[in-house]
Amino acid sequence: MSKNILTFVASTGIQKTKLSRECPFCSIDHLSDVIDIHGEMILLKNKYPTLEKASQLVLIESKKHDGDISNYEINEWEHILKYAICSWEGLLNSGEFKSVLLYKNFGPESGGSQTHPHMQIIGLKNTNGYKNIRGDDFGGSILYQEAGVIANISTYPIMGFFETNIIWNTQQAMPVAARIIQETVKFVLNKYYKGLCNSYNLFFYKIDNQYICKVVPRFVASPYFVGYRIGQKFDDDYVRHIKNEFLKFISNLQEA
Repeated sequence: MSKNILTFVASTGIQKTKLSRECPFCSIDHLSDVIDIHGEMILLKNKYPTLEKASQLVLIESKKHDGDISNYEINEWEHILKYAICSWEGLLNSGEFKSVLLYKNFGPESGGSQTHPHMQIIGLKNTNGYKNIRGDDFGGSILYQEAGVIANISTYPIMGFFETNIIWNTQQAMPVAARIIQETVKFVLNKYYKGLCNSYNLFFYKIDNQYICKVVPRFVASPYFVGYRIGQKFDDDYVRHIKNEFLKFISNLQEA
């Protein structure tokens, strides 16, 4: 069975490490290859594409250098999420790519190179990004549900330990999904693991007409996963503890 391998363009990657520390996304007048501007959001081609046979786009979310899902007003985050998914689906429906990925890095352990808030949309011409994804990657203990949106904790996480899946089916459910994603991110950065987590990823999937956002707190990757592709999960007692903490946390947020 062939492996899913992306070819990294090392010369471009090395070039990125030599860039000025000045934030390129704050200098809007110097941006190039802009595809679309929607309010404060800017969709553009990645100036330093590091993958062969791929189209790499960057979605700058906001003018705020220190902006993040955790500190956006909810209406602002709803607009960003809606625009990101619309842009992603545009590439999905173009027929140009075998698969299209949408994800977000935040924090020093997330794998990102820029701190300014942004997402990435990657069109892969010859690679199926979902090849190693299975249905049970998104199943698990129900954490919260409201108005057609379900949040659960993965029973079989891709990497581990605490992977939250927010699942919805319709555009009408997106405002609720956006709020639950925001509440989950706030929980990850403020309460999860005694507040010691400062990084996360969001990964988006569209499977059988369902939208899925997987929220993954990030730490240094486990050697079990790096060396053997073995994910880990918490024991059932700790999962119940997290669920109780989460429900108490979002209840306090909603009452504030």
